[in-house]
Amino acid sequence: MLQKLPQFLLEIMHKYFRVQVEGVENLPRRGGAIIAPNHSGFSGFDAMVLMHEIRKANGRLPKVLSHHFWFLTKTTSIPAQKLGFIEATYANGLAELKKKHMLVLFPEGEFGNFKPTSKAYQLQEFKRGFVRMAIETGAPIVPTMIIGAEETHINLNQITLTKFLRGAILPLPLNFLPLPAKWKIKFLKPLYLPYKPSAIKDRELMMDIASDIREQIQDSLRHELRARESVFF
Repeated sequence: MLQKLPQFLLEIMHKYFRVQVEGVENLPRRGGAIIAPNHSGFSGFDAMVLMHEIRKANGRLPKVLSHHFWFLTKTTSIPAQKLGFIEATYANGLAELKKKHMLVLFPEGEFGNFKPTSKAYQLQEFKRGFVRMAIETGAPIVPTMIIGAEETHINLNQITLTKFLRGAILPLPLNFLPLPAKWKIKFLKPLYLPYKPSAIKDRELMMDIASDIREQIQDSLRHELRARESVFF
């Protein structure tokens, strides 16, 4: 019963947000793969909804590299682990891909979902770890765009913590109850990077690849936002 409960709640979220999904044919049906979406809405709902839609689409349940705050206490770490969240470290991501698992990884990190809503759909700088993971394991990268999470949870600003946790940031939310924005998830064509593992030492190449993928997702977001008729109706 407890195992069915999360899926039951996720299906409620699917209906509440009226999730539309495109490009499921681009999801690899076997082997390691990196799903690389834009990150938005401070709650982490985007990760949970994305996992659920992938499972519905092709039967695979990916792991999600998640913010270390989830793992600071047992109160949050136990449910996070049951959902399939693992702490976002390079070693953890590499281990999952070597096991031929599908991995959801948000290249913007917390700077994406903790950014203020005034910067909605403006992709932040991509970290390069996901590119190195893909090259080192041969796993494809599936660029992915998510629309709707930005309007589901409104973030007024972000707070930078410098005294106790240097460099850490937190959101300043307006609402905790999710607003019924319509969501759309689109999986773009997978990218197979034709480089030898030694290429991960080329910092400039890693930055260029990450930047190209970021721009591909940004272009897709712009196109979909222009075509969107309404946010809530």
